[in-house]
Amino acid sequence: MARTPYLTKPIDQTTMPAGIPYIVGNEAAERFSFYGMKAVLAMFMTKHLVTADGAPDTMSVEEMSSWMATFNATVYFLPFLGAIIADWLLGKYRMILSLSIVYCLGHVVLALMDVHTGLDQRTLLFWGLCLIALGSGGIKPCVTAHVGDQFSHSNEHLLQKVYGWFYVSINFGAMFSMMLTPWLRDHYGMSWAFGVPAILMAAATFVFWLGRNKFVHIPPAGSLFFKETISKEGIRAILNMIPFLILIAPFWSLFDQTSSRWVDQAQHLNRDVNGWLIKPDQMQAINPVFVMILVPLFSYVIYPFVDRHIIRVTPLRKVGVGLFLTIPAFSVPAWLETQILAGETPHIGWQAFAYALITLAEVMVSVTGYEFAYRCAPNQMKSLVMGIYLLSISLGNVFTAIVNSMISASVKAGNPILQGADYYWFFTGAIAVSAILFTIWAPFYRGTTYLQTDNPLAGGDDSLTSKT
Repeated sequence: MARTPYLTKPIDQTTMPAGIPYIVGNEAAERFSFYGMKAVLAMFMTKHLVTADGAPDTMSVEEMSSWMATFNATVYFLPFLGAIIADWLLGKYRMILSLSIVYCLGHVVLALMDVHTGLDQRTLLFWGLCLIALGSGGIKPCVTAHVGDQFSHSNEHLLQKVYGWFYVSINFGAMFSMMLTPWLRDHYGMSWAFGVPAILMAAATFVFWLGRNKFVHIPPAGSLFFKETISKEGIRAILNMIPFLILIAPFWSLFDQTSSRWVDQAQHLNRDVNGWLIKPDQMQAINPVFVMILVPLFSYVIYPFVDRHIIRVTPLRKVGVGLFLTIPAFSVPAWLETQILAGETPHIGWQAFAYALITLAEVMVSVTGYEFAYRCAPNQMKSLVMGIYLLSISLGNVFTAIVNSMISASVKAGNPILQGADYYWFFTGAIAVSAILFTIWAPFYRGTTYLQTDNPLAGGDDSLTSKT
């Protein structure tokens, strides 16, 4: 029996859905908590980590990079499992609400860093990150798919803009948290730096609960979920996504190193900006600032202009350009590393330029990717396909973790590899290969667009633009 959306009150499907403000508000607070916590992780691991007795227990740059990449990989692998449970048994709303509580507990564990619990900080760090990964990872595909569930074909013209503003809300929360938590760490200690994100995650959960009567709720599919997943249509949707996921994975490998390797590099740069000494981990806040500028600029100005006057703008073309932009974005820190090893102290403005380039790439790859994945998914598989899409981020971070583990092993063996600028050039080469292969594959893609409550619209790549 086919599922039908159920509502607690009628919603006008010709305008912006009433539940969207609650989802966007929830996302802003949740992303504040996540990125605020993540912003201080690299410096905490390499500069502040101690044992239960107070003895230094800091990590090497390679070990820190491996921990960060493994955490990111776990966060973006769990959406695959969370999506299955949501679409099969619980439904997106109940999945989001229940795992948000687990998420809050993870933040609380990290907030115990300065409390005498008798446990090593590494132990608290491990279990706190595990709970956060479970909560954050499990709800990721549900939240993004829940946005799309609020729309039908009568108002689908608003979907692209909503996903854009959804992404802006993520970065609005991230910007303030990345500036605030390093300051809290230096003035009040790690418990406050981790505790404030815990408060914001509790607020995010409350805001989402407030919208319960405004949402379009798509019931779980039950046995129908497995029937559609193994159907010809479902298998074709997943197979169509696989090359896309593999080819954009290197982008995430590079992008997520802005919170590890780029933070470490910033310590060795001239961070004085008109008398204000920027903290190394505060530099990450420039990325969400750029996103909030570039998302509306591209959505309302650049994409429409290019589409009308130069060439048809399609999702795959956006992603392809984004991959190529990542090449110079990572070349800049490679050059900076060369200067640092030569005894120079380049200005932090060069890293700001690298952030601008990689944010341009992010807007084209990530914002487009979310919309692309949702539209490619058959109706009973929205969360699952979102989970599969997020596996590309996990795959990219697994690659980073493996490379850093190999570097650590080579250092211990006395034959170090990929040292200095060579590290950055290695990843630059990886994204260059990926961009070229993506350009070769993209013209051969064929897919179908689906939105909830309506019949699917068949079509190839062009249909995925929804004439916007």
